[in-house]
Amino acid sequence: MVEHHPVHNSEVYLLGLTPRPTVPPPSPPSPSTPREAGPSIAIDELCLDDVDGFEDPVEASSLTNQRITGAIHVLTTEATALRNLTLLYKTDATATQGFDAAVEAITRHGSERGKLVIIGVGKSGHIGKKLVATFNSLGVPATFLHPTEALHGDLGKIGRYDTVLFITFSGKTPELLAVLPHLDVTLPVIVLTSHTQRDGCEIIRQRPDTILLPAPIHESETVSFGVSAPTTSTTVALALGDALAVVASQELHSTVTSVFAKNHPGGAIGQAFSKPRQIRDLAVPLSEIPTWPKLDNEAYGADILKLGYDSQSGWARVGDAIVSPRRLKQLDIAHMTSRISSIPDLVVERGEWISIRADTRISQAAEWFREPLMSTDYGETGCNPDSILAVIENEEIIGVLEAGELLDWQE
Repeated sequence: MVEHHPVHNSEVYLLGLTPRPTVPPPSPPSPSTPREAGPSIAIDELCLDDVDGFEDPVEASSLTNQRITGAIHVLTTEATALRNLTLLYKTDATATQGFDAAVEAITRHGSERGKLVIIGVGKSGHIGKKLVATFNSLGVPATFLHPTEALHGDLGKIGRYDTVLFITFSGKTPELLAVLPHLDVTLPVIVLTSHTQRDGCEIIRQRPDTILLPAPIHESETVSFGVSAPTTSTTVALALGDALAVVASQELHSTVTSVFAKNHPGGAIGQAFSKPRQIRDLAVPLSEIPTWPKLDNEAYGADILKLGYDSQSGWARVGDAIVSPRRLKQLDIAHMTSRISSIPDLVVERGEWISIRADTRISQAAEWFREPLMSTDYGETGCNPDSILAVIENEEIIGVLEAGELLDWQE
């Protein structure tokens, strides 16, 4: 049996209109050929499951602000601690006396004998190791001693002329207190600690002659950051240790820069120190310049050219006069058979040399000479690139150089 139901389709009938013939819809346009459309561009595959690549800009900005705010808080807190430490050593008698006594203890034997032995554990131990490296690089002999290893044989590191520096924020670190009774009573002992008064430090209580180096912080790290991880405390300890190293080095050495350069030849720092800095670093020593041996016979141009060519420096001497590499290069074939006295602007007598101190900074000397060297009127300036500079130290000429070397000098 057939049931009759309404039939649904997609046709639309408009009543009252004149019927029109059925017209098929237009065909879709043919796809363009590569020649017509040009090179095709690949479309990145879209995966709706890949949500990691999408980031809410508002949420990202909030996270960035949170990170930067946290970093600024840490930096500000530690900077405040350093300012307070500076103020303490400017105004507090205990701090200033302790620092003075600590420097005296470290430098009492000079740099020839005795060393600084730094003892610490945990984060203080790591700070101690860094300070050892700083002291040594500045020419103050130092070594690190772990307190546990000290009790198992390493006490032998400590010599009769040494100074001991304990680093302990609490002033009562058990490992350090265990070492204390085994130190010779004649050895100076320094404690770098948070205590600002002697009676609050356990190490000083057990050894009253200990030198106190206060390194307090203005608030606990728990208050600052919500955790007691050594942060501000290690920053002030490191800064105070650096101050101690620099000041001690300045007392032991007349020129700390040269000591540091000698001890630190590697890396970018060593490369920077290896660059010439003073006029003495550019000077050619007079002792390295060969001299024309036959003073009774006048030399010819060819003789001086050979003398300079055989010299590693490129310079040549004739008695008290001198010939620079720049002047030798100006010789031509006609000068080879001419006596040097007849060759213009070849030999420079000592009275024509321009004196300059050996310790003059190259950059400063370059500034002095650059303007006259760049001048087109050499007659007025009395100086040109071929001029000879006599490098003076202790009222003696130790070397020479051409003024032209300063023209192109760059730091």
